Amino acid sequence: MKKGQLGSEGLLLLAAIIWGFAFVAQRVGMRHVGPFTFNAVRFSLGSLALVPFAAAAARRRRDGEADDGDRWKRTALVGGAVAGTVIFLGASFQQTGLVYTTAGKAGFITGLYVVLVPLLGLAIGKMTSAGTWIGVLLAAAGLYLLSFTGILTIARGDLIVLAGTLFWAIHVLLISVLIHRTEAVVLAMIQFSVCAILSFAAAFLFEKIEISAILDAAVPILYGGLLSVGVAYTLQIIAQRKTPPSHAAIILSLETIFAALGGWIVLGEVIPAKGLVGCALMLLGIIVSQI
Repeated sequence: MKKGQLGSEGLLLLAAIIWGFAFVAQRVGMRHVGPFTFNAVRFSLGSLALVPFAAAAARRRRDGEADDGDRWKRTALVGGAVAGTVIFLGASFQQTGLVYTTAGKAGFITGLYVVLVPLLGLAIGKMTSAGTWIGVLLAAAGLYLLSFTGILTIARGDLIVLAGTLFWAIHVLLISVLIHRTEAVVLAMIQFSVCAILSFAAAFLFEKIEISAILDAAVPILYGGLLSVGVAYTLQIIAQRKTPPSHAAIILSLETIFAALGGWIVLGEVIPAKGLVGCALMLLGIIVSQI
């Protein structure tokens, strides 16, 4: 284990806890505003919260590593724009899917990105193990039990959330590359800003933005913006500096457990027996894929 990796994994676990309960906040917030409006405001808050920290990091970089020039800035700008676009796509699918499914189910389906990370790595030339393929089959079987409602049918919200899972997997791999080339907090602020801009554009096109509705959703938006975005995503970026992407994915996938727990405690959501078996298979697939 690399020096400092245990501490980094602790940060990833904290991020997973915050994200798990964020599914509840996101679902509650959807009672008042549309998915794009919710994401636009929360990612704006997350970005603004990081401005002083990003400025301080930039000053430290300038004073301590003057020979690096502007290379790290270009990496942060370009990489942040790409990462922000990926987050926008993932968050948009996830938030829209939450209109039609429960927080617990959305959390478990999102957790499938832990299987997609090594599979996408294979697509770019990284070999994967037999355990990964076994994990994929187990996770697919679990997803069927959790989400399918009849012959050749799948719940609409589950399918939408599943589409977003692909982009979360891409984001984990992307951050694993970018984090070693630039400042973590600056990268985080830029990606949040890009996601917020794209979300506002989509909200103006497809939704009616009302200040009163945003105020009604203030509590879940504040949780989603300051904690889920500002804190948890930043913890992910910082922690991935010392944690391999596949290992980071398995830790972050624990958000599925906290999503189900939060849905049960706060929203009274209940997953039927068949769905619980599906959740168990998905978790087993997640674990096996990392062995």
